[in-house]
Amino acid sequence: MSKKDETPPMQEQVQQIPISELHPFEGHPFRVVDDEAMTRTVESISQFGVISPLLARPDPDGGYEIISGHRRCHAAEQVGLETLPVIVREMDDDEAIIAMVDANLQRETILPSERAWAYKMKMDAIKHQGARADLTSCQVGTKLRSDERVAEGTPDSARTVQRYIRLTNLIPELMDMVDEKKIAFNPAVELSYLTRDEQSHLLEAMDYAQATPSLSQAQRLKKLSQLKQCSPEAMEVLMDEVKKEELAPTVTLPTELLRKYFPKSYTPKQMEDTIIRLLDQWQKSRQRNQSR
Repeated sequence: MSKKDETPPMQEQVQQIPISELHPFEGHPFRVVDDEAMTRTVESISQFGVISPLLARPDPDGGYEIISGHRRCHAAEQVGLETLPVIVREMDDDEAIIAMVDANLQRETILPSERAWAYKMKMDAIKHQGARADLTSCQVGTKLRSDERVAEGTPDSARTVQRYIRLTNLIPELMDMVDEKKIAFNPAVELSYLTRDEQSHLLEAMDYAQATPSLSQAQRLKKLSQLKQCSPEAMEVLMDEVKKEELAPTVTLPTELLRKYFPKSYTPKQMEDTIIRLLDQWQKSRQRNQSR
């Protein structure tokens, strides 16, 4: 075939679509909230309009389903725009999910719950694509594992992707605590192995103890669950433990930092004794000043 006979690929056209015909992606895990970032987006659109077009696909039931651009659409509604620039692309459900997740994972700030559900949705879509390919091909070549494909283009490893997906097993109340940084990521992963009833009882145990699980406690709770011994009473006892760091708080000062204040001949013991003596003098001085 000569170059004259080659047909150039079709260029996707940007269309002006009424906002009333655009609706959110079903199951979209990324929150659209009126925060400081949204305020900046509203101000930008008010001044310059929507520069980057949205991506959407036709909805069989009418209108268009947004693949990427939910925040821009929300901001444009607040500004009062009636239409938006949109690239309309035909995509099946799996393609749409993968495109939606990839576009939104580029955001600067993503909550753990958003990342967890996004990774899970993309993992399920990739597995579904693989299952369909296996049905139509008798020979499947070497391919990346699903978690490795999900991790591509993200700052996370395949192992970390798996750990984020574990968080989707948390009940909403615990997931919210992870988003609010009340429970750290690593303990949260361990807690995801508890049954939903056990997680509900854990909320009560945390309220009783006025504490959240450390990594060690979360690992022990997971072990109790595996042994079928994770009763509400056992959780209360475990959560009521006083953490070691609360019992014996320590302050560590690097030797290199202290050296400039002491003669080179001083041993660590001499440095320690001098620091304690000076602190005693400082405390007595403070007490005298307070008594005046």
